Amino acid sequence: MDENVVPSVFVFAEQVDNQITPVSFELLAKARELAAKLECEVVALLLGDKVENLVQPLFSYGANKVILCEDPALAQYRTEPYTHAISTMIRQYKPQIAIFGATSIGRDLAPRIAGRIHTGLTADCTALDIEDETKRFMMTRPAFGGNLMATIVCPEFQPVMATVRPGVIVKRIPDPNASGEVIRFELDFVENDCYTKILDIIKKEASTKHNIQDAKILVAGGRGMKGPEGFEILQELADVLGGEVASSRAAVDAGWQDKARQVGQTGKTVRPNLYIACGISGAIQHMAGMEESDFIIAINSDSTAPIFNIADVGIVGDVFKIVPKLTEAIRKERA
Repeated sequence: MDENVVPSVFVFAEQVDNQITPVSFELLAKARELAAKLECEVVALLLGDKVENLVQPLFSYGANKVILCEDPALAQYRTEPYTHAISTMIRQYKPQIAIFGATSIGRDLAPRIAGRIHTGLTADCTALDIEDETKRFMMTRPAFGGNLMATIVCPEFQPVMATVRPGVIVKRIPDPNASGEVIRFELDFVENDCYTKILDIIKKEASTKHNIQDAKILVAGGRGMKGPEGFEILQELADVLGGEVASSRAAVDAGWQDKARQVGQTGKTVRPNLYIACGISGAIQHMAGMEESDFIIAINSDSTAPIFNIADVGIVGDVFKIVPKLTEAIRKERA
C-alpha cells in the first residue's frame, strides 16, 4: 500500500457510543489550516465496531480521507487495541503530524502511541501552527503552572504528535455535500494480557447546569464573590439572561462551586457570545480559558485588575450592588 503514502495530517476521530466527540470536529478545522500550509491532506482515523455511518460527518467537517477500522475488539475504547491499530496506521501511512483531543481517551491513547512509534508528544496544547520558513510544526501549551506559554517543536522525529484541549479551536461550518476517500483498514486483534476486559459500563447523566462549554451566555464569579452565597446573585442574573453560571479556579478551590463550572487552563475553555466576569481579577490562567468570548463585561472593585485589559466593557464598583441592579433592569426590560 506504499502507493497510498502521501504527506498528511492525521486526526483521531474519537467516537463514544457511535457519536463523534465535538473536539474531533474542532481538530479537523485546525488540520485543514495546517495541511494548507504543508500542501498535504487531512486524514481522519475512525475506529470502532459498525461505525461506518460516522464517515460522512468527518468529510463534512474537513477530512479528505477517512481510514476506517472496524472490529468487535474496538467496540468500546480499550488502550491496547486502539494503540495497536493507530500505531500500525502511522507506520504504514507515515503522516507528518498526528493530533488528538485532550480528552480522557486522548490523554490515555496519545502518549502510548508516541512511545510505541518513538516520537515526541506535546500535551494539552492551546495553539498549533506551521512556521512559514522552516515548515516546522509549532505546538503551544501552558508551562510553569500557566504563568507562561511555551512553543515546542520536534524536529528529529515524525509524526509530530499533539493533544489539543477541547474548545480552543472553532469548528468549520460543515459542508453536507463534501466527500472523500474511505480506506478500509483491516487488522488482526489478538486478546492478550495487555487487553483490559470491560465488565460493565455505568453511565452518569451529566448535569445540563454544568454544560458551560455549550452556553451562549456565561456569568462567572471569582474570589470577589466572597463565598457560595455570593453566587446566588450570579445565578439570578444568569437565569434572567438565559445563561449559565461559571467560576474561576479560586472559587472552585474554595469549595464554592463545582469543578465542572471552572473556566481556565485547568478547567474548561469557553467561547460564549457574552461573558460577564464578576469579582474575577483576571489571572492569566483564567483569561486563557475565556478571552475568545465574543463580548466580555468585567465587574470588579479594583480598577487595576488585569481582567479589564481584555474586557469590552469594564465596570468598577461593588459587584454586590451592581449585579442585582443589572438583573432587575434586565427583568423589567423583558417584562
